[in-house]
Amino acid sequence: MSASNPAAVPTEFNPYGLPMGTVRGFLSVLICSFFWIVLLYPGDNTPHAPLAHFFLLSLVFMAFASHPIHEAQTSSFLPWLMRVIFVGGSAAVLGYAAYKQPAQLSIRLTPNAADIGQWPVLLGCLAGGFGIALFIRFILGRKNELFQTVRAWVGILAVLLLLFETLFQFVILPNMSDLPGPETMKVWEGVLIAVVAAYFGSRA
Repeated sequence: MSASNPAAVPTEFNPYGLPMGTVRGFLSVLICSFFWIVLLYPGDNTPHAPLAHFFLLSLVFMAFASHPIHEAQTSSFLPWLMRVIFVGGSAAVLGYAAYKQPAQLSIRLTPNAADIGQWPVLLGCLAGGFGIALFIRFILGRKNELFQTVRAWVGILAVLLLLFETLFQFVILPNMSDLPGPETMKVWEGVLIAVVAAYFGSRA
């Protein structure tokens, strides 16, 4: 019997050639940085953090806790740098906000009461995006080339959506005379959650 060809064995590549956990760490920094801006926003008329971002925050905890031993053995500096940034940055901003504006801290970290009715839809988007990506990975296999390509593009899309969301909430929305309605915002936030959760699901 002839020996199998090693070149034929599929290989899993980390997205963009970065060490494992780097992209999830960067997405976590983007999610946390939104709350940093909310906490550091000058004055009392700060925008409320949309309910969607509290769902996204659950993915940050997942990124922090996911495969720490394996990543410590196989990855290098970048994933741990991302963790230091989103953990250390969050601690520093929370400490500063508690010192400068203690009365505003709980207010700014409380979801808007008007958004609470959206939680079933947003939770469905979170679970759906994460679960569908996990299911596709199970069907195709994490070493499938098509799956790895789609996963990389989902990662890029998630980064772009989070960057646009920050720009939209703090720059565009405050200067709009005709504000989008609640249903429009719910659809947008649902898409944002689903795409970001899909990347995390593809890497779970």
